[in-house]
Amino acid sequence: MKITIITSCYNRVETIGDAMASVLAQDYNDVEYIVVDGASTDGSVDKLKEFATHCQTEDFKKAHPHFIFKWISEADHGMYEAINKGIRMATGDVIGVLHSDDWFYDAHTLSTVAEEIKRTGCEFLYANGLYVDADHHEKIIRNWIGGSFGRWKIKMGWLPLHTTCYIRRDTMLRLGLYDEQYKIASDTDLLLRYLYDEKVTPAYLNKYVVRMRMGGLSTNLRNHKAMWKEDVKIYRAHGFWAIPAKLMKMAWKIPQFIRR
Repeated sequence: MKITIITSCYNRVETIGDAMASVLAQDYNDVEYIVVDGASTDGSVDKLKEFATHCQTEDFKKAHPHFIFKWISEADHGMYEAINKGIRMATGDVIGVLHSDDWFYDAHTLSTVAEEIKRTGCEFLYANGLYVDADHHEKIIRNWIGGSFGRWKIKMGWLPLHTTCYIRRDTMLRLGLYDEQYKIASDTDLLLRYLYDEKVTPAYLNKYVVRMRMGGLSTNLRNHKAMWKEDVKIYRAHGFWAIPAKLMKMAWKIPQFIRR
């Protein structure tokens, strides 16, 4: 089973290297890695060129005979357009997203994901994730435990963490990709479509799969107002009571900040 990992990138020269290194460190062999860059001007493209050159060396090919690396750099209209480009380029059986500020929890992440998808036969898998301090990576800010699935929970504002989701490519092509009218919360729309509207039954992997730096697009305080508007619009479009659903979505996150 080939797993495609997609990273969207724009001016992330300080962090894209960590993301790429964590993909390369995986002990799972059948990986396709796609980076879609939005015409960065800060040196990110040079990092991608260096990585691509490294992947073409004979020593690398011998050590990673099944590893595929693809990348493009061109202007786009945001993260979700970039991810959609990556999905259309993908050839893997399963697709996951790793943001340019983030990295996999450990070297066994993808092998664990693949094993659980094979075991359950699911078309949608979600797991747990950690938000960490941008400068002190061992300092945990939010502890996101996915928890058991229930369609009723979605009506109450619950959704899995987007970057812990691994979805079969044929499912995504059948149900549709990210709606690019939403610039911050298109993952909310996609998850509602798949899990609530289309009733895709997921499997829950009760393990951490990703570490995320606080301060990304959806966690940046400057974007909270815009995210509120998009979430409310999305919930309304799906027939939810929009404001209560958004408030309950926020309430689900409170326990993530509680120290245990």
